Amino acid sequence: MCGIVGIFSYAPGKKVNDAILVKMRDAMVHRGPDGEGLWISEDGKIGLAHRRLSIIDLDPRAAQPMCNEDGSIWVTFNGEIYNHLSLRRELEKTGHRFKTDHSDTEVLVHGYEQWGVEGLLSRLEGMFGIGIWDSVRQQLTLVRDRVGIKPLYFNLQGGKLRFASEIKAILADPEVEREVDSMAMYHYLSFLTTPAPMTMFKGIYKLPAGFYLQIDRNGSMKAHRYWDALPGAAIDRSELKGLSEKAIEDFYLRGILQRLEQSVEKRMMSDVPFGVFLSGGVDSSTNVALMSRYTGSLNTFTVGFRDYKHLNELEHAELIAKKFNTNHHVILIDEKDMVGYLDALIHHQDEPIADWVCIPLYFVSKLARESGAKVIQVGEGADEQFSGYASYMGYLRLYHRYWQPFRRWLPKPIQHAIASLSKAVAALKPGLTIYADIIQRAANDREHFWSGATVFWDLLKDQLICQKAIFSSEVPEEILQSGLFPKSYLVPDTFNVIRSFQDRLAKKCADADVLTRMIYNEFKLRLPELLLMRVDKISMSVALESRVPFLDHKFVEFTMDIPMEWKVRNGMPKYLLKKAVEGLIPDQIIYRKKMGFGAPMTQWLRGEFGKQVEVRIQQSGLMKRGYFNQDYIARLIADHRAARADNSLYIWTLFNLTSWYDYWIDQKIATT
Repeated sequence: MCGIVGIFSYAPGKKVNDAILVKMRDAMVHRGPDGEGLWISEDGKIGLAHRRLSIIDLDPRAAQPMCNEDGSIWVTFNGEIYNHLSLRRELEKTGHRFKTDHSDTEVLVHGYEQWGVEGLLSRLEGMFGIGIWDSVRQQLTLVRDRVGIKPLYFNLQGGKLRFASEIKAILADPEVEREVDSMAMYHYLSFLTTPAPMTMFKGIYKLPAGFYLQIDRNGSMKAHRYWDALPGAAIDRSELKGLSEKAIEDFYLRGILQRLEQSVEKRMMSDVPFGVFLSGGVDSSTNVALMSRYTGSLNTFTVGFRDYKHLNELEHAELIAKKFNTNHHVILIDEKDMVGYLDALIHHQDEPIADWVCIPLYFVSKLARESGAKVIQVGEGADEQFSGYASYMGYLRLYHRYWQPFRRWLPKPIQHAIASLSKAVAALKPGLTIYADIIQRAANDREHFWSGATVFWDLLKDQLICQKAIFSSEVPEEILQSGLFPKSYLVPDTFNVIRSFQDRLAKKCADADVLTRMIYNEFKLRLPELLLMRVDKISMSVALESRVPFLDHKFVEFTMDIPMEWKVRNGMPKYLLKKAVEGLIPDQIIYRKKMGFGAPMTQWLRGEFGKQVEVRIQQSGLMKRGYFNQDYIARLIADHRAARADNSLYIWTLFNLTSWYDYWIDQKIATT
């Protein structure tokens, strides 16, 4: 796990400035405090740099950037390749000679040389952001892993392409302008994050999960999707034909447990100490149980709250720690800890990620790193694949009880009339706005589920945003022509983001059930750009590598082929996963009510901290630019502080946005 950066100067007469490249690299020291590397081509057209967090093959010969024998292929790489040893053996049989003992980076160098980019990517198992320079083809290739566990950002400006693991590295080049992308901000207000390939910074983009991007010597770009979380990749339906329900269930249970065991075992690969975050829920407890098979000394880490103990799951985490005899570590935090961390949070997020889980995540990451761990396993991805959230169950009930009958039995004119009436009622009773929005979606043939993380629904956003202030992003023609950027994202209609996902799914899998459609949305937006980015940015801010067993691509391909009727059975969410881990972890963990990983932000925003937040939002330079209805924002805050409504998520989303703007655009908040 590391930080990568590069500059490709494709315009005539332009060369890489080594001082700028070093400055960009060292903006990410936290991602790689163990070493640094730099390479610039003889003609000065391409430069690659690297910050190293040593996890696999600690020998200096495994440092990056790394090249092949004749120096024609160069790689800078962030992540881990879990099957690198088997790929190395395969490459050695074809005549490749390795200079390192067991570096996974060197497998990328020789693998690209042997198989090309498509052949290499089809073989890789892991998480990665990669930059590959091919001097023969005079071509730069940028790659993001299948699910989007690792980030990769880029900027195209002044005849140069800059790329990096973090936006702050790109901004370290003084030629890069700092400006808000108002269209990206418009979409952020729906999803707590920006959809790829957009970022909150005008002119800076992120590579979507499962994509690679190639740039030739003339600056021409071509984007390629090499993987997608579509059903149909893992299970041959003929295998299930004629089987009883019991036999089908056994097939699914065996497939889930076998793939999960394999996934955890692969992720135990490390030359440094590792551990696991333990909440005491099904996912983290399963991680502990499976990891304990491969080590006699497992470190577990749990975070809780001093001031709001009802949110804690400490006793459940302690139960698992005792059962599997782990070295258990606990940290308790409170409002004072949270306030002291906020400015550093804005710095490390790069662009706003309005998920307050980032706060406890930071403190438990810091605990793990200070306890000696360098690698951690986390439980992200299980709830998305198996419908583990209460909100998913609510959406499914809504779909079957109301959505389908409304759309099936009512003529369109009546649907639109009801939608208009609901909008008028919501204007008088704001508490009904979300229900009115659902009716609007139904009447206008829009998917009922957009994301598991939805903040300002459209009718709320209409009250918040001054539409005339939102302008289409100025995206370079090279990017628009590459096939990377959906032009529909440049219109102030956030459903276009969801439509782009659902149109692809409908084209590839026309018979996908409603839960599969929901899960697919999550793999396109919430998982890669919110949940996985909060893990990457927060854990890497303390030089801690996070691994995600539930998002092994082979596991994902299998679960995407399981229909809704098996993921939710007899009214039980997460049915198959719970059944699969029976006997592995205690039933009292499996079948207890899900709490979720959160923070007492509702309460904190009603106290002294809430007053500070109100002032910072009101005084932000962003509020002077005409984007927002400030009276509406004032009402949101006043209603929350008076306990007339729980508007904590709305306020936190706006606070993250304005704090980001003041720090990164106006540069008025000083932090490190």
